[in-house]
Amino acid sequence: RRRVAEAWAARRISNLEYLMELNAMAGRSFNDLTQYPVVPWVLSDYSSPALNLDDPASFRDLARPMGAQSPAQEDRLKARFQAWCDEEVPAFHYGTHYSTAGYVLWYLLRLEPFTTLAVHLQDGHFDCPDRLFLSIADTYRNCTTAMNDVKELIPEFYCLPDFLVNANGCDLGVTQSRGPAGDVQLPPWAKGSVQEFIRLHRLALESEHVSSRLHLWIDLVFGYRQRGPAAEEATNVFYFLTYEDAVDIDAIQDPVARRSMEAQIADYGQTPRQLFRAPHP
Repeated sequence: RRRVAEAWAARRISNLEYLMELNAMAGRSFNDLTQYPVVPWVLSDYSSPALNLDDPASFRDLARPMGAQSPAQEDRLKARFQAWCDEEVPAFHYGTHYSTAGYVLWYLLRLEPFTTLAVHLQDGHFDCPDRLFLSIADTYRNCTTAMNDVKELIPEFYCLPDFLVNANGCDLGVTQSRGPAGDVQLPPWAKGSVQEFIRLHRLALESEHVSSRLHLWIDLVFGYRQRGPAAEEATNVFYFLTYEDAVDIDAIQDPVARRSMEAQIADYGQTPRQLFRAPHP
């Protein structure tokens, strides 16, 4: 772990490579939708005709969780946390998570085998067209303004243009305002090209601005601000079942109760294994 961190700090490996190493060390895998690799949103500008990576305003605040990007939203979350009163369920800021199997399928809907898995999840059909992943800008806006949506990203956003295109011609239905649901709507600065979107998005991830601040996001997701007083101070406490070892599954003798608890854990999402107990250098 220290060797990889030192290699990243010395710029011998890229930001994406380091994030993938951390995901692997934390037990995340492409083979497990419930513990799929998680990576951050790094931009906040999905509306400009040209992307300016020299402007700090183009980037999201990596020191804050997605749900607390705005001070007003953070105040609402803190107020709910302080007002929480339940003897069985500990207080939390977020009742939803930033990474779940459902979110992975939502993002990768247009790409097999995830198309088939998403249809299976919806009892044999696609979800309502207006609830599908339709626009990158709208998704970011919702993740930073809605109390119940704090999704982060999956690695494909930085390396795989194919998942943004409905190349298989799936009939995803007709939306109320956009017409037929097809390819994902890209930011204007992508110039209508999924390849250009991935190129610029990856440049943003590897930019100096992100490189000098990525450790702050690592503290939230893999590090010391993931749990305890530091997490509370950072507005970063999730529903208790999302944390490793929150429940001793092996101690549940009733098979029905055990399956129910396992289903709840899978549905709520799973916080990665904590890798760092002190601020990341």
